[in-house]
Amino acid sequence: RTLIHSVAAATDGVGEIEETLKWGEPAYLTTRSRSGSTIRLGCPTSQPGHCAVYFNCNTTLVDTFRSLFPNELRFEGNRAIVFAPGERIDTQALAVCVKAALTYHRDKRRGHTRRG
Repeated sequence: RTLIHSVAAATDGVGEIEETLKWGEPAYLTTRSRSGSTIRLGCPTSQPGHCAVYFNCNTTLVDTFRSLFPNELRFEGNRAIVFAPGERIDTQALAVCVKAALTYHRDKRRGHTRRG
């Protein structure tokens, strides 16, 4: 949560982040600037005890993250970065992913595209 707010504050054009609930889990939106795609925090049902950062599965964001950080981060399909209990989180890699999501709509002409 802190990382999302910090990255948003440090990224030009993102502006204020709206924190809300989606599916009963905290979600972060760029409501005013409309610069990005929703980021949601949760626990994957397929991996009890783990935590996940979810992204819109209709984007290529997670595919891009997977190509950038194949050894630094673990992924679930085309929608999440997953962390095991006690796992050291590569906050630099995660910050890059968060920034990409927060600027997705602003930057999608630079290579991020919609799936399907």
